[in-house]
Amino acid sequence: MHHIRLFTVAALLMGAASLSPSPAMAQQQGQDWFVPGQQRSGQKAPSRAPAKPQPTHTPLPLPLPPSQAAEAEQPSPPIQVQLPPAPEVPALPKGTSPPAAVVGVLSLAEVSRGAVAAQQVDKALGERMAKLHDDAQKEQAAWRDVQQQLVSERAKLNADQIRAKERDLQERVTNAQRQFRDRNRIIQEAAQYARAQIERTLRAVVIQVSESHGINLVLHQEQVVLNYPAFDITQQVVEQLNKILPSVVVPPDGVPVAKMPGAVPVAQGQPTPGQASPPATTSGTAAGPTAAPTVAAPPTPPAPPAPPASTEKAAPSQKKHP
Repeated sequence: MHHIRLFTVAALLMGAASLSPSPAMAQQQGQDWFVPGQQRSGQKAPSRAPAKPQPTHTPLPLPLPPSQAAEAEQPSPPIQVQLPPAPEVPALPKGTSPPAAVVGVLSLAEVSRGAVAAQQVDKALGERMAKLHDDAQKEQAAWRDVQQQLVSERAKLNADQIRAKERDLQERVTNAQRQFRDRNRIIQEAAQYARAQIERTLRAVVIQVSESHGINLVLHQEQVVLNYPAFDITQQVVEQLNKILPSVVVPPDGVPVAKMPGAVPVAQGQPTPGQASPPATTSGTAAGPTAAPTVAAPPTPPAPPAPPASTEKAAPSQKKHP
C-alpha cells in the first residue's frame, strides 16, 4: 500500500507542472503562438514565386536503418583458410568427485510474508510513507492557493511586486522539494538497514536448517517447475527465523542511519550499514537462496514539481501603469 501512496506523491508533485499556461490558454488570452509549417491566425499565406527548374541529377541513396540494413546484408561465406595449430590440452590429475546432491527448496516470498521482523519493518515504513503522502498533498494545496491569490492580486501589483511574490513561491517550492527528497532518502536508508539485519540472520538460519537435514543444495521455489513437499524447507526456516530474530532495529523517524548509535564510516570496498554483506562461501550450502526477504523498501524519490508559471507577462497593462 505504501508503494502506491508514494507513486501518488510523485504524481502530486509532478502535477505542479500543470500550473504552467498551455498554448490553448494563451490563445484565449490573445497571445499568438507560431507553429512551424503553419500560417498564423489572421494572416494570409504568402504568395510563392514559381519554382525554378532544378537541374536533373541522380539522387544519392539514403542509408537504411540498422534493422533494415542488417536484413539487406547477405551472410558472408565461411572462411576457407586453415587455422593455426591448436594448443595441446594436457590432462588434469584425478580430482575428488562432488557429493551427491541433496536438494532443498525455499520460497523467499513465503519467508517475507511469514517473518515477524519483516512485518514489523513493513508496518513502520508504511506509516512513514503515509505521513509523507499526506504532507505532500497539503503542501501542493498550499502552492495552488498562493498562486491563485497572486493571480487575483495581479491587477493591484506592479511588475516588481509580482516578481518578488513569484520568487517567494519559487523558494517555497524548492525548499519543499529538498525536504521531501531528504525524508524519502531517510526512509530508504531505514529500510536497507533493517533488511540487512534480516538477511544476515536468514542466511545463518538457512544454513542451519539445511545442515540439519543433510541438504547441500538449496534452490529457489520460484525457479523450480516441479517440487515435492519433502524438499520444501520454507516453513521450518520461517519458524526458526522468528525464534532467533523476532524484531529488528529500525531507525527512528527522521533519523539518518549515519546518526545511529555505533555508526562508523565503512572502508572502501566494504558494504555500508544499509547494504547486505556479500554471501560467504559455505561448504555444502548454496548461498544464493539466502537473500533477504522483500521488506517495505520505498521506491526512488518522487520527481520534483515544475516551478509555478510566471504571471507577469499576462498583464501587459502593468508595464504602462506601474
